[in-house]
Amino acid sequence: MAGTQQDINIRSAGPGDLDEINRVIEAAVMTWPLPDRVKRLSLPSYRYNTVDLDHLEVIVAEDNQQTIIGIAAWEPADTRDAPAGCQALLLHGIYVDPLYGYHGIGSGLLVYADEAAQSHGYDGLLVKAQEYANGFFISQGMEKLEVEDPARHYANRFWKRCRK
Repeated sequence: MAGTQQDINIRSAGPGDLDEINRVIEAAVMTWPLPDRVKRLSLPSYRYNTVDLDHLEVIVAEDNQQTIIGIAAWEPADTRDAPAGCQALLLHGIYVDPLYGYHGIGSGLLVYADEAAQSHGYDGLLVKAQEYANGFFISQGMEKLEVEDPARHYANRFWKRCRK
């Protein structure tokens, strides 16, 4: 039985977590409303490796058996992707094991990303989302940004200003 947000521990990821991280990512991606072939072909670009751990901050959510059930990763955003004049933390993704979906795990991971943006002095948190995830980010208080530069801006960019 899937747990609730109160049953999880969130911690920094390490190289020994990569197999479990990628298991969760694969399970999550395979639930996306895309053709199976598209999911199979795109999956390698979503998997993390040790180089990613050197460049991204990656956290994992574990259940009470210390099984990884969720992942979030972020890094500083390119200023051209953020709203004008703002410095942002770019959320690369939130992935939750489908067995634990709709139990607050993704929301909890997003709170950690938002707190990381605040604690590092960023103006806000930026997300480039899959279209089907728009509702989640809107429900979490993020605003959809307009596409000002179609050659540069991702169609589903979301922004949440940090509280000062």
